[in-house]
Amino acid sequence: MILPIYAYGHAVLKKKAVPIDKDFPGLDELIANMLETMDKAPGVGLAAPQIGLGIRLFVIDSSHMMEEGEEDKGLRRIFINAEKIVEEGEMCTYEEGCLSIPEVTGDVDRPESIRLRYLDENFEAHEETFTGMNARVIQHEYDHIEGKLFTEYLKPIKRRMIKRKLDKVKKGDIDLKYKMRFVPVKASKKRRR
Repeated sequence: MILPIYAYGHAVLKKKAVPIDKDFPGLDELIANMLETMDKAPGVGLAAPQIGLGIRLFVIDSSHMMEEGEEDKGLRRIFINAEKIVEEGEMCTYEEGCLSIPEVTGDVDRPESIRLRYLDENFEAHEETFTGMNARVIQHEYDHIEGKLFTEYLKPIKRRMIKRKLDKVKKGDIDLKYKMRFVPVKASKKRRR
């Protein structure tokens, strides 16, 4: 089932997500729905906060980000309760976007590698280092479970330049190819005479 993606402005996108255990209700179905939602959007990653759940879960498929002929170097993986051990290496700049912030992109500097401790969909523990484009996709999704958006990495002048676009996203005043849930507009209070 394709889930609506929560748009910029929703509080869940700015909160640090909480760990889950293997008894989390409907976890297998949730993971399948997240993968389907990510694929249909189409995206290269999707974190649980982006579908309104403040839990430490994200999925990725970085094969679309690889050079032609090197798609097999990409990863399609599930990360549960991920914890960053270290980010290191040279800073690399790449233009990023986000399913929660359509029509907005910007150059983001990130270290070339990240080491994570995480559980897979079978709740088996892993500790692994990721590099290159795989690291970038993971870092972006990891930020989501930490309550951080890629726009926070943009230079101040770029943040000022995209302010109107962010306001349009928040209001739902954008063209979409996938389902989204926008921030509810609060009813204005009528003046009493």
